[in-house]
Amino acid sequence: MKKLFVIGGMGAGKSTASKALTDQGLPLIDLDEVGHDILKWEIVKEELGETFGEDIFDEEGEVIRPKLAAKAFKTPADTRKLNRITMPRIEEAYTERMKELEAEGAEAVVVEYSAFKNRESSLAYSADVVIAVLAPTDVRIQRAVASGFDEDDVRRRIARQITDADRVEAADVVFNNNSTKDELYNKVLTWWNGYNA
Repeated sequence: MKKLFVIGGMGAGKSTASKALTDQGLPLIDLDEVGHDILKWEIVKEELGETFGEDIFDEEGEVIRPKLAAKAFKTPADTRKLNRITMPRIEEAYTERMKELEAEGAEAVVVEYSAFKNRESSLAYSADVVIAVLAPTDVRIQRAVASGFDEDDVRRRIARQITDADRVEAADVVFNNNSTKDELYNKVLTWWNGYNA
């Protein structure tokens, strides 16, 4: 089963690139969504409460993601604390899903990975192809704000992510998304048709 990892900064266009592939029938594992799902695990909630305080929960005892993000992305040390709690569980859930897809006979799977840092010490070590989607920082900020994010939060998150130069170095395929969604979609589709031929 081929593993196609889609990486890129916030607002770069990873979702559009992934959609071009999932529209061809490929299953998707969005690691951000996996990260959201594990916030419902009791053990994770317990550890997050101990680390970041009980005020990150609503009346039902569910994690209020913006509150957690405000605390967890305040400093690099806080982000490391969050990662120590969440990353092993994300890896566990990801591995389970991969096994299911393999058992179902999927030929390839798309993995959207916004927290990508490098290939060696991450889930992408087993990638067959790493696809980087790039866009100028000001364009990415504009897109993220337009989709409902706070500008200061976006700038903070982008500052914590690896650079586009790092992404290019790690990638097998690079798409520049400085035009329309349709153009990116079609570029990815053309690449896939060639790769899968």
